[in-house]
Amino acid sequence: MKIHKDILSLFLLFCTYSAIFIVVCIFVILIGYILFKGIPALQWQNFSPTYNSVNVSMLPAIINTIFIVFASLLLSTPIGVFGAIYLVEYAKKNSKFLMLINLMTETLSGIPSIVFGLFGYLLFVVFFGFGYSFFSGVLTLSIMILPLIIKTTQEALMSVPVGYKEGSFALGIGKLKTIFYIILPSSLSGIISGIILSTGRIIGESAALIYTSGTLAQIFQSGFDSGRSLSVHMYALLSEGLYINQAYGAASILLVVVILLNLLSTLSIKYFTKGRTCKS
Repeated sequence: MKIHKDILSLFLLFCTYSAIFIVVCIFVILIGYILFKGIPALQWQNFSPTYNSVNVSMLPAIINTIFIVFASLLLSTPIGVFGAIYLVEYAKKNSKFLMLINLMTETLSGIPSIVFGLFGYLLFVVFFGFGYSFFSGVLTLSIMILPLIIKTTQEALMSVPVGYKEGSFALGIGKLKTIFYIILPSSLSGIISGIILSTGRIIGESAALIYTSGTLAQIFQSGFDSGRSLSVHMYALLSEGLYINQAYGAASILLVVVILLNLLSTLSIKYFTKGRTCKS
């Protein structure tokens, strides 16, 4: 029996390390291929202020992406964080309302982005008459990342030890002050990581923006102007079939930004977790 268990353990250990090795190899090959094809294709003319068929500039798309990211987070973050606070701290634990909200949040988190794009097209582009514009894209992305922010904030709030809250109440501190001075600072690392992950999803999003903000290669001049993000820019170049190398260059920039965001998320979690441990 012991020999049988040892053989099974070795087999499972071999399967685990094999899976890790395969995943790492695929990851390295994908990144290496994109960077190998993209970096040599980058030229100074690809960062011109205006786009034309000669320079195929990605700078307008990069600026549009920055605008879209900040506007989407500005709309969705307060709603998501305060909504999660209500669900964790104020809503009844076994209420049907809470169960419904959690079910909807989990369901919306798994919906493909193109469904959000079609929803944004029908609601903001057609019904409200915003057209293919900055407003349509931002509102659609805000709805798309809202479940992720709510879910990550809920998990961060629930991970705070109960003793923190009980100690605050024992000192006579009210619930609202306890939330803002004790619970939120203690869960800040999880909340920030959720926001950064949402940022990465916005930057890499193309399907939802094609149907809402459009594919026009210009910088947004107003909220009702059409414009493309960096991911949409890359998609447009590939679909045209004339600027494959420039598309690889845009992909390499997009890849570096996403990697930096993930690194920033990891460092922020370590920083705030370390700070909380020192204070404790």
